[in-house]
Amino acid sequence: MKRLFGLAAVAVVALGQSFTAQAAGLEFGVGHTSESTMTYRLGLKSDWDKSWLQTDVGRLTGYWDGAYTYWEGDKSSSSSSLSFSPVLVYEFAGERVKPYVEAGIGVALFSHTEVEGNKLGTAFQFEDRIGFGVRFAGGHEVGIRATHYSNAGISSTNDGVESYALHYTMAL
Repeated sequence: MKRLFGLAAVAVVALGQSFTAQAAGLEFGVGHTSESTMTYRLGLKSDWDKSWLQTDVGRLTGYWDGAYTYWEGDKSSSSSSLSFSPVLVYEFAGERVKPYVEAGIGVALFSHTEVEGNKLGTAFQFEDRIGFGVRFAGGHEVGIRATHYSNAGISSTNDGVESYALHYTMAL
């Protein structure tokens, strides 16, 4: 377990070097796959500091997301992944509470090409996500997210894997 946290800390520091001085957050997530394998995610996000389609209802914005995920299994089936993704967010208007929906497509690199019996085919995977949640004044956020990993046919073996997670983000 110490090794897991050490690897996560190294990943967060490495990913954090790529973020600018824009608004940033540290994300903690816990979830499970369709096969009930537990997932633990530690990530960094950097808001784009841009808005589009701003109205009284809300605005379109986004963020960069980099993360380390540990896929818990028995000794032979545990895995880790590093991911990076641009994420579009539609944030509804509000003073202290702002509901949002998000979607993104990024990339991930897995330590093993098999997770819970699903043969991924390659260590390189695409990461598709959709989620929703609530942002609070002060930069805190709570949300639910579904994430799908697939190699998009790069390899003839392409079982893919999904993760369904609850996450909390605190402002840095």
